[in-house]
Amino acid sequence: MFPAISDYQKIGIGLSGFGIAFIFLGVLMMFDKGLLAMGNILFLAGLGFVIGLERTFRFFFQKHKLRGSGCFFGGILIVLLGWPIIGMCVEAYGFFILFSGFFPVVINFLRRIPGIGNLLNLPGIRTVVNKLSESPSMV
Repeated sequence: MFPAISDYQKIGIGLSGFGIAFIFLGVLMMFDKGLLAMGNILFLAGLGFVIGLERTFRFFFQKHKLRGSGCFFGGILIVLLGWPIIGMCVEAYGFFILFSGFFPVVINFLRRIPGIGNLLNLPGIRTVVNKLSESPSMV
C-alpha cells in the first residue's frame, strides 16, 4: 500500500522530531538561543534526510518561494547571532509564506476530524479559516 520507509527517512523523522521538540523547549525557556539554534539545525537536517537534499534544495529555492526562504533562513541566522525573539518572528513569517500553499489541504483534513471540525465551524473562526483555505498564498 505505502512504500517502505528507508533507514535514512527514519533518521530524518527522528531528527525533525527532535528539532521541533528543541524549538518548543527553546520557546518555553524564554527564547533560549541555544535550544532554538539546535532545533533549527536538527529540523533542517531531518528535512534533508526525509525528502533528500536535492528535493529540499528545490523546495526552498523555487522562484516564487525566495522571499519566504530568505525570511526563514534569515530568521535562523538572526537566532544564531543572538537575537532569538526577533529571529523567531522573522522565521515564523518565512515559514508562513513557505508553507501557505499547504494550508487548504490541512484545513480540509482538520474539518473532517469530529471535534476539531465543529470548532472550525464556529461563526468567528469560520470566516478566518475560510479565508485561509481559499487563498493558498496570502502574499
